Amino acid sequence: MKEPHSIGPGRIVRRKKDGSLEYLRDDLTIEEPLEIRIGRKTLATTMRTPGNDDELAAGFLVSEAIVHDRSAIEKISRDSDNRVIVDLAADVKVRLNSAQRFGTISSSCGLCGKTSIDEIRQNFPAIESGKVRLDIEMLLSLPEKLRTAQGDFARTGGIHAAGVFDSSGELKIVREDIGRHNAVDKVIGRAFLDRLLPLNRHVLLVSGRASFEIVQKALAAGIAIVAAVSAPSTLAVDFARESNQTLIGFLRPPSFNIYSHIERVILEGL
Repeated sequence: MKEPHSIGPGRIVRRKKDGSLEYLRDDLTIEEPLEIRIGRKTLATTMRTPGNDDELAAGFLVSEAIVHDRSAIEKISRDSDNRVIVDLAADVKVRLNSAQRFGTISSSCGLCGKTSIDEIRQNFPAIESGKVRLDIEMLLSLPEKLRTAQGDFARTGGIHAAGVFDSSGELKIVREDIGRHNAVDKVIGRAFLDRLLPLNRHVLLVSGRASFEIVQKALAAGIAIVAAVSAPSTLAVDFARESNQTLIGFLRPPSFNIYSHIERVILEGL
């Protein structure tokens, strides 16, 4: 089965500054549902941009605390363009009733379908204090590296990106999706499938805002430093402080804000 395209063509009418009209082709980000199954049982349906669906499914299972070790997943396969089936190892048992989502997870809400506050806060251990530290110049270089790798955003202007960088500032994994939470699940899923978790010496950078769900997904992958081009939410800040994660917002060179655990950023004059 061929990998689906993430961009579709559209025809638009554009009104120019001089008041004239023109008809032209426009590239649009594709949004389609993806059903994630464990065996024959549906776990969730999420609205996503097609592509890297195996990574999305794996990352979703990690961030939902359904699997913790790569050996838990035997294989991930597609039986249609919009359905993936995860086969777990024979000795792995999960409680699907507590993990299942009701309704469709929209591209703007990765928590949709949860039925209680307790289910939203997954039980992940706080980050252990590690030796990863970033200098300011390296931190400020990350947004441009992410933008350069965002091929679909350059064409559509309507897609989010998530990038995982190592402690030297090298971009290791980047994925794009119409849902920011899906983009994060895809990079986490790739790292999980490659047996790279925990990413405790890495930085997660997202192209939009830093919500609670983004910070929690980063914690599931063991990521100590989360940065966002836009603002964090109050719940994201509180969660990062409790989880011993460094949270950086408004990372727009030459400025940024640090909201928690500043000790991981090498600052002069403080």
